[in-house]
Amino acid sequence: MQIEKGKVNKTLIIFLFVHLIVWTLIPGLSNNNLPLDTIEALAWGSNLDWGFNKHPPLSAFVVEIFYTIFGNQDWAYYFLSQIFVVLTFFIVFKFSEDFFKNPILGLISILLLEGIYFYNFTTPEFNVNVCQLPFWTLSIWYCWKGFKNNKNIDWLLFGLFAALGVLSKYLFIYLLIGMDMFFLYMIIKKRMQQRFDLENNKPSLDCQKFDKILQPQKRLVVDAYYNPSLNYFPKLKPQLCLMANFD
Repeated sequence: MQIEKGKVNKTLIIFLFVHLIVWTLIPGLSNNNLPLDTIEALAWGSNLDWGFNKHPPLSAFVVEIFYTIFGNQDWAYYFLSQIFVVLTFFIVFKFSEDFFKNPILGLISILLLEGIYFYNFTTPEFNVNVCQLPFWTLSIWYCWKGFKNNKNIDWLLFGLFAALGVLSKYLFIYLLIGMDMFFLYMIIKKRMQQRFDLENNKPSLDCQKFDKILQPQKRLVVDAYYNPSLNYFPKLKPQLCLMANFD
């Protein structure tokens, strides 16, 4: 098994490296301009705030960091996007390995993901959809670990990554709503009493971390929701309604 796991890890490293290089070089050599969403993030990054007229600030913040380091080198932003994708693949691999107890199934999981359109062809365009990918997978992984091990650190990290996910894209809330429904189901079925000491209330740690990180964003969202200028951005208003009422 150790030899088999070593071969899987070697294959994983080669796969991640090839994906990173290929999807950085191809758009870097073939595109005359950066994708529009990336240009938009660069514009937002030049005037950072807790939110913008379409999306929360994290994607713009990350792009601004890369701009400070690399300047106007187009390849750097394709590289940035692939870092997020490769990180997502690695997290999925670790989660699958933990879930299935088989590294080969973990490798198959990311190979299947590579075949999905949104994990290959669209990834050179760094935007909120790419930015949320690692936080989506990290939130699921640490929620699973929280239920499995019931450790404080797992619940705290779950809350941290969930908050960062919301700061990447407001529609991340849909994942958290699904998780809330699962928590409610577990409580109703009284299965949490079997696996958790409810007096310690460890799952509440993720809520505390989540709430602290998002406090500035929630204030901005509530103000923006009642702002008449949102009439010019009708697609954003339902998302802000969810954020304004999510607690």
